[in-house]
Amino acid sequence: MTKMRIALLGAGHIGQTIAQLLTRSGDYDVTVVDRSAAALAKLNGSAASTLQRDTEDPQALLAAIRGHDAVINALPYHLATLAATQARAAGCHYFDLTEDIAATRAIKALAEGADTAFMPQCGLAPGFIGIVAYHLARDFEQLHDVKMRVGALPAFPTNALKYNLTWSVDGLINEYCHPCEAIRGGERIEVLPLEGLEHFSLDGTEYEAFNTSGGLGTLCETLDGKVRTLDYKSVRYPGHGAAMKLLLQDLGLAQDQATLKDIMRKSIPGTMQDVVLVFVTVSGLREGVLMQEVFARKIFADRTAGAPLSAIQITTAAGICAAVDLFREGKLPQKGFVRQEQIALPDFLANRFGSAYQQSRQVESIG
Repeated sequence: MTKMRIALLGAGHIGQTIAQLLTRSGDYDVTVVDRSAAALAKLNGSAASTLQRDTEDPQALLAAIRGHDAVINALPYHLATLAATQARAAGCHYFDLTEDIAATRAIKALAEGADTAFMPQCGLAPGFIGIVAYHLARDFEQLHDVKMRVGALPAFPTNALKYNLTWSVDGLINEYCHPCEAIRGGERIEVLPLEGLEHFSLDGTEYEAFNTSGGLGTLCETLDGKVRTLDYKSVRYPGHGAAMKLLLQDLGLAQDQATLKDIMRKSIPGTMQDVVLVFVTVSGLREGVLMQEVFARKIFADRTAGAPLSAIQITTAAGICAAVDLFREGKLPQKGFVRQEQIALPDFLANRFGSAYQQSRQVESIG
């Protein structure tokens, strides 16, 4: 099989990790495209090629991706629709990490009648979490409740927010400010972000969870009419949700997101010492008996000297690389819109990239 030619948009932390994984496999020729020379310089020593272009310029972007088999978009969420539009114009398959609901709907429309595949939402949440939930849900004759919980958390929280920057500030604030899809009483609805507060204990640690936007991916549509309750919530340490409500709602920074993002970038340290928590519960009838299935994992940062990777880098890059790899192997539809839940969980975990989740520590006890 010939190497797949990849145009990778974005040379940030996640983009760099994707480039490393794909080039080391030996099955991909990767060209990383970014507007920042400094970001591209961090790829020195990588087998990936680099191309400095303005990724917000439609014509420059189109020229950069022409001639590639596929585009992997690791740019900020607000560029997803632009990148997908240019991928279609260039005749490239398209994969991204977006959690933005509006962008996903636009990409689905772009995919109609296309000869290439469009697969957004290939990261952790949306992404892997939807693959897990759908896999568990299939084993029930009648579905009652599907609850999906994910947290990308600092291993050592020390500030009042009980949070450090582990991924994109743009993505974080976006999911805190937009309406959230859910199913209640069998009906598809929208719920408010930061609401629906709940507390739980997992593996001896106390957490809270609340509504955030985008994590369900396309599951609301896929399971419409088949489930009583379906929702997604972000997991944080207790007190974080109240602090974010103060900032976004009481102080009005939801209407001045640029200021909030600037404050957070200046005042909240980033960290490579993080943990990703994945917690899915599905209940319903199986052979006429009410049963529940649980999938719970913790994925930790890789502290290898000289090449450390945060848990969010590992999980996000593994998600999209596994999707591309399974597509390359012909295990996914080759054109049109492709949903995350079309990936079989056993295939994902057996994949050389997806195995990052398999190698994580499974949580055995839930309090």
